[in-house]
Amino acid sequence: MDMMANLPVAVIGAGPVGLAAAAHLVERGITPLVLERGESVGAALLDWGHVRVFSPWKYNIDAAARALLDRSGWTAPDSQGLPTGGEIVRDYLAPLGRLPAIAANLKLGAEVTAITRQGHDKVANDGRKDAPFVIRYRDAGGEHRVLARAVIDASGTWWRPNPIGVDGLPVVGEGEASARIAYGIPDVVGKAREDYAGKRVLVIGGGHSAINVALALMELQDAAPGTEIFWALRHASIERLLGGGLNDQLPERGALGLAARQAMTDGRLNMLTSFAVNGIETQGEGLVVDANLGGKPFNLAIDRIVVTTGFRPDLSFLSEIRIALDHAVEAPPALAPLIDPNFHSCGTVRAHGIAELAHPEPGFTIVGSKSYGRAPTFLMATGYEQVRSVVADIAGDHAAAREVRLVLPETGVCSAVGVTVSASAGCCGGPAPAAVDACCVRDADAKATGASGCGCATAPATETRENMAAGVDA
Repeated sequence: MDMMANLPVAVIGAGPVGLAAAAHLVERGITPLVLERGESVGAALLDWGHVRVFSPWKYNIDAAARALLDRSGWTAPDSQGLPTGGEIVRDYLAPLGRLPAIAANLKLGAEVTAITRQGHDKVANDGRKDAPFVIRYRDAGGEHRVLARAVIDASGTWWRPNPIGVDGLPVVGEGEASARIAYGIPDVVGKAREDYAGKRVLVIGGGHSAINVALALMELQDAAPGTEIFWALRHASIERLLGGGLNDQLPERGALGLAARQAMTDGRLNMLTSFAVNGIETQGEGLVVDANLGGKPFNLAIDRIVVTTGFRPDLSFLSEIRIALDHAVEAPPALAPLIDPNFHSCGTVRAHGIAELAHPEPGFTIVGSKSYGRAPTFLMATGYEQVRSVVADIAGDHAAAREVRLVLPETGVCSAVGVTVSASAGCCGGPAPAAVDACCVRDADAKATGASGCGCATAPATETRENMAAGVDA
């Protein structure tokens, strides 16, 4: 046991939530070991570094990380400013990663390939909980093995985008057309401009990432009038895509929906609703999309496709440890009912921590966007509360681990477009009591009468993920 106490806690991923976990560990006097597959901290954010987030800095900085940075003489950004993904890395994550207590234990370009218990496969019981974790990772120097007393998986989902098919699979021809398909938020007015200027572009998705891409393509259209934009939604309604508008407590998030609505009114976007792709055929320099539109056959000739249909967790390196995941959402069983888009159309999810994130493998947790599995609507501040609770539990401070310390702004709509938690009543009546398995007061009331959920919105929940309150589906 003494040997276990001297081992570090492994943190997989050096994004905002992973580095927040490292900061909380340092504050608790526990050595972190941070393994990041990218070549820099915040590597996933740099992939959408050109996108300006809709949450101000005050929601994007973890409290423990701020405390460490403040003691180093760091100059904090304007709390009301709206940073880009790149600025979050430059002005927050990079300085945090350079702090000696974190930098000394940060390995970049280190991709985790497997986790197990020393001397125990998944089936073995005897002495399991007292055995350290073994983390295998690969870097430029080859394969490595390291021991840890606990593991916090904050590896995110950015590297595993959902494919185009509505059935969860790539459509026929998607792989062959990959050179003309982008996933996420490509920089269509910057680095990728030549790929999109003057082209016919199909955007697939119904979240803030799709809005960002469509509005950026409109900006490109101003300079390159030949650019045509087709925006395909899998559902029939555009209302929940447009968000809370002026009722949104994050004005930049509401403004996205208002700008998209105006673009539709102006006829600058070719909207395709109830759209499902069956296959893609490569023809010369272009693509022909075979789809159903409103239930009827539909073909569309285009040059490029941008897919913004969310992401899914990579569970491949967890096969030798004991994890429990909901069969549909792929989130921990205690968390899944709070976020399952099949039942929760309300955008409010109560704050949660170790109680909802625990797995059958003691000392192992999944946090951040990966903890939500395939469910939509994860916010950066939610991840900060998760790791505060998880690290408190690792440190033996179980009372602090089960406290709730999170307040988030309302979206202005009751839908699954965004996760919100508010201390005051909102469109769904405010957050549910902590002891109730419900996302909000209205959801709790509905369940008390035997219903499955609040049903604040009539349409099914959006397929995409609003990640980190940043207007990106990651």
